Amino acid sequence: MRNVITSLLLATAIGGCAPLSRMNSAIPISLPLQDVPLIVRSGVQGQNMDHGVRPQDDLFEHANGSWLRTVEIPADRSRYGVDSIMAERAIVQQRALLEAARSADDADQRKAGELYASFMDEARIEQEALRPLAAELARIDAVRNRHDLGPLMARLDRLGVSVPLSSFIDPDARQSDRYAFWIYGSGLGLPERNYYLSEERAHTDTRAQYENSLARLLALAGDEAPVRSAREVLALETAIARTHWSRVDARDPEKTYNPVTVPDLSALAPEIDWSAYFAVQGLTSPNPRAIARQPSTVSGVGRLLATAPLQTWKTYFRLRLLTTFAPFLPKAFSDEHFALQRILQGVQNQPERWKRGVALVDQLMGEATGQMYVARHFPPDARQRADALVSNLISAYGRAILRAEWMDSTTKAEALAKLRQMSIKIGHPPRWRSYAALDISPTDLLGNVLRARELEADRQRARMTAPVDRAEWRMTAATVDAYYSPATNEIAFPAGILQPPLFDPAADDAYNYGSTGATIGHEIGHAFDIRGSRYDGSGNLRDWWSPADRDRFDRKAASLVEQFAAYEPVAGHRINGRLTLPENLADLAGLEIAYDAYLAYLGGREPPLIDGLTGHQRFFIGYAQSYMGKRRDALLVAQLANNPHSPERYRVNGIVRNMAAFYIAFDVQPGDRMYIAPASRVSLWSRKTQIASTSSEGAIDVMK
Repeated sequence: MRNVITSLLLATAIGGCAPLSRMNSAIPISLPLQDVPLIVRSGVQGQNMDHGVRPQDDLFEHANGSWLRTVEIPADRSRYGVDSIMAERAIVQQRALLEAARSADDADQRKAGELYASFMDEARIEQEALRPLAAELARIDAVRNRHDLGPLMARLDRLGVSVPLSSFIDPDARQSDRYAFWIYGSGLGLPERNYYLSEERAHTDTRAQYENSLARLLALAGDEAPVRSAREVLALETAIARTHWSRVDARDPEKTYNPVTVPDLSALAPEIDWSAYFAVQGLTSPNPRAIARQPSTVSGVGRLLATAPLQTWKTYFRLRLLTTFAPFLPKAFSDEHFALQRILQGVQNQPERWKRGVALVDQLMGEATGQMYVARHFPPDARQRADALVSNLISAYGRAILRAEWMDSTTKAEALAKLRQMSIKIGHPPRWRSYAALDISPTDLLGNVLRARELEADRQRARMTAPVDRAEWRMTAATVDAYYSPATNEIAFPAGILQPPLFDPAADDAYNYGSTGATIGHEIGHAFDIRGSRYDGSGNLRDWWSPADRDRFDRKAASLVEQFAAYEPVAGHRINGRLTLPENLADLAGLEIAYDAYLAYLGGREPPLIDGLTGHQRFFIGYAQSYMGKRRDALLVAQLANNPHSPERYRVNGIVRNMAAFYIAFDVQPGDRMYIAPASRVSLWSRKTQIASTSSEGAIDVMK
């Protein structure tokens, strides 16, 4: 739901799809975040900087180098950085809330406390052994023919087990006021298809270790021939991986929108009884609204269900079940499950048990803990500052759209309409979810998990006959992250990310605009990136760009692909410029717009010198410090293979070197390592001319 400040600003700034001659005067100068003295503490984390590295050569290292050299990645983590530190603080805060919650007056909060207590009762978990999974294991053992495999897949999918054909409920991409049942390819124990298909030494070694891990897990579960069974399951997973699309194709909204009826699915995969499949899923309609993201994967899985040995399938599903619920089983299973994470991410130790317990409650009852977290750790003044910052970014986007030389008037009108329709969510949901129907026992951990997942599956499937709930959040309030959803055209910034040091209400606004402002701009920017721009303001998949505008944008995007494809974070492993393109575009757009919003906020005032840094320098250092972090090489290799985000260093250096304002702020010259020639820089929303000074109207004096 859009907040009042933003609604008023948008009504003034955008004003509907008026002619461009009227639109041009409708975008106001952004308002100050609040009426406070301009000079406050800088917000820059000076102790983390390395002044021995020039920002002209490496801004990321200049802003974070001291921290990068002296802080080790904790043994229980595969990566560590500013967001990890904030998440750690949030989890400590939630622990205190949960430990007190069992005596709370609120019933849902008491349940959250009891769920946490059940996770911490290790003695009872050891005593129970595999008994809590007995019914599900028996269901797998009872499979007698291939006809049973489709309904079994549906049952496990409802429990949150990753199976070859998994599902989620989300708005229909071409009719966004209705929900649809989306089917997609999943079911792999390794991160993605290349881990199975690549003959690179790193991947072959990982496969060997993975196979050994599967064998040990099967042995714990009583398999009579665990080594042979693991080898057969790995071969089956390799066959499943061959049916999967590439990461680039799997993120294409046009290619992955394939509405299907039950007869369509029966034609794609006649090996599956789709009526029985949907009945087990809990869908009451005989022909539910379904969308197959990768039809060839559906067909490929169907063929494998018909040809791979039935016993191998049963062992595979047993392993999928055990892998999913191992964290809630006795220590031997939990440790073996973690051993796989050590292989894939280089993590040395499991997080402390209480941390895993807090994470579980956040996953299963996140709105109960979120309500407690917000009441204690998200004061109204932080909400007000965040509201104003978002409003200023929205206004800046409106002005940028109007002046974009690569957009024609029709596309601009559609873009402004989409901006006006965007829902902006700050802090937490307007209403908290009830868990009255959830049965929680402090002595039944796995039962709690199974009941919570079943209840959530029922809630999701009941939505198929209801209108889309646009007030619902996709993250919990304590999450240190943010998102843009093209299906609902919304941006959300949970209370967890609106905390110091990323967002510091008492800090200088230059830092906040560079840090949180760029994050806000990033999420808004997804509405207009290579993927989000294919959805209109209502969330429908519709190409509202003129062909000429799309071509001009695609040429800009191609240049950014080329830039990032040249980066090699690990020897032999380059960034996939096409896979990371949407996130790189959002990073660039977000920083450009945040800088424009900061200049407008200044309103012609010259920002003060604080800690020896100009406001423009603090802006870029704030951006660089918002990505302070490092990763273990194993995780970095995995990230380069399947993660749409570039590594932190390149999200900073690879972006700022495209902005003229960065060159001016730090006097970057030819010969400096950060320098690239103006003709090679990519700009989406920046002013074409360079900044000379700020004017009294808060606009920019420019020189050709």
